[in-house]
Amino acid sequence: MESSLVDTAATATLCPAAAVGGRRRAGSFLNCSCSSKEYRVSASYSIGRMLSGVRSAARKKLFRSEPADLLGLSWSPDSPPSNGTDGGHHHLWWTALENNFVLESSEDEYGGVVVDADRLPSDKAAFARSLAASLSYWKSVGKKGVWLKLPVDRSEFVPIAVKEGFKYHHAEEAYLMLTYWIPHEEPCMLPANASHQVGVGGFVINDQMEVLVVQEKYCGSSSDGAWKLPTGFILASEEIFTGATREVKEETGVDTEFVDVVAFRHAHNVAFQKSDLFFICMLRPTSNNIKIDETEIQAAKWMPLEEFVKQPFIQEDHMFQKIMDICIQRLRKCYCGLTAHNVISRFDGRRSTLYYNVSEPEDSLEYSDPDH
Repeated sequence: MESSLVDTAATATLCPAAAVGGRRRAGSFLNCSCSSKEYRVSASYSIGRMLSGVRSAARKKLFRSEPADLLGLSWSPDSPPSNGTDGGHHHLWWTALENNFVLESSEDEYGGVVVDADRLPSDKAAFARSLAASLSYWKSVGKKGVWLKLPVDRSEFVPIAVKEGFKYHHAEEAYLMLTYWIPHEEPCMLPANASHQVGVGGFVINDQMEVLVVQEKYCGSSSDGAWKLPTGFILASEEIFTGATREVKEETGVDTEFVDVVAFRHAHNVAFQKSDLFFICMLRPTSNNIKIDETEIQAAKWMPLEEFVKQPFIQEDHMFQKIMDICIQRLRKCYCGLTAHNVISRFDGRRSTLYYNVSEPEDSLEYSDPDH
């Protein structure tokens, strides 16, 4: 594979016009119609010596140099492509490079490049050559950020990309995303990886002032044996309110309706040094029968609100105590939570959910304080 690219590169060096036509057999440039003395090759020229020089240049990564450095030409980026001029040679050289070696990609809206993960070369050698040539070409046309998505079945390409200067951005089950910032003299403007994970907790209370609570199978020693609210993480592209009702259903089997977000907590350096957003949602039950998820939950039940609040792990924790105070104030209608509203912004034309409170709670939850 290496010789085919190097041979073509040699052809482009000797005669750009021949290279534009696509890959050709080594030595086909000998029959090229180009009559310029600069590119005329005599039969006595040592082809092996020439290819050796080109391979040496490739090993030194001269693909990243300017075309003038490779071809010995004097050119200007604004030079019009024309036969017999340096500008024309420059144009043909880059056209040949783009058509033969540059990775398939699309442009993003910020002047960057997104490599097509479905059209990557099939082997490491071809990928290494194409990646080096691509960086050279993208630099020449003023691109800045490069996004390179490598599927699991192309994981052998990762060391090659890292050696070229790519950095890890994020990973999912099926791929690794890497980035490259071309103008090293400028600060990198590529957005960082997602910085937060998002969790939800469901405060579900019935007409008997009983709270739906669970005991988890796997929990820390500090909450061992405690009854807590059903909680979990929201899924990709899932709404906060949808995630809350889903988690309650999965853990307890109880169906609920979203009422509002009563509070949220923001913490930092949690799992893998990520920040954490945790939303407490008030939910109205539409069923009562409990059927636990035995893989995660040890037990679940309806517990009187007063008994739930008096648990030591709540009374001894300022945050949990404050959350319960807010929930009770919400039940008394002395506090307004954030309700969900569908909106469409002209900024991007997409439908999204805006959470905000109203002057009066929009539900019929009633609360009677047993101590009053």
